[in-house]
Amino acid sequence: MKLHKIFLGLGSNLGNREGNLLMAQRLIKEKVGQIVLKSSIYETAAWGIVEQNSFLNQVIEVETSFSPNAVLHLILNIEKDMGRVRQVKWGERIIDIDILYYENEVISMENLSIPHPFIQERQFVLVPLCEIAANFIHPKLEVSNLELLKNCQDVGEISLFIG
Repeated sequence: MKLHKIFLGLGSNLGNREGNLLMAQRLIKEKVGQIVLKSSIYETAAWGIVEQNSFLNQVIEVETSFSPNAVLHLILNIEKDMGRVRQVKWGERIIDIDILYYENEVISMENLSIPHPFIQERQFVLVPLCEIAANFIHPKLEVSNLELLKNCQDVGEISLFIG
């Protein structure tokens, strides 16, 4: 059974935000695969709709035997099981789990885009991603995560979260 290296972005801005990230990690470990690396947790201003609670964000590296579509299905179920309700795009959420990278694959489907289309625009993704995978090359843009961070135009506030 081949294991695939994937990177997932986690975010929460409702309820016990840190607890939500930990619960998501536990469920990912149970259902998706082994967590190999995890970044620190960062507190960030909301992106998209700014009039809401700040987020806690983290990036994890996971080894999985599942296909990209299967991973998507599993993480959507984890979000649902944790109580996420999708009402407003970029709205408040108990948990958000995004597939950032799946190996070096480029996938463009109606319900799934890998690499995540907004990685290069979001400091709250790039800072934790660079902590654990600074030299990983974005398969579409063909530059490292560190280069993406250096060129990122996002000026949203981001700070290390100290629980």
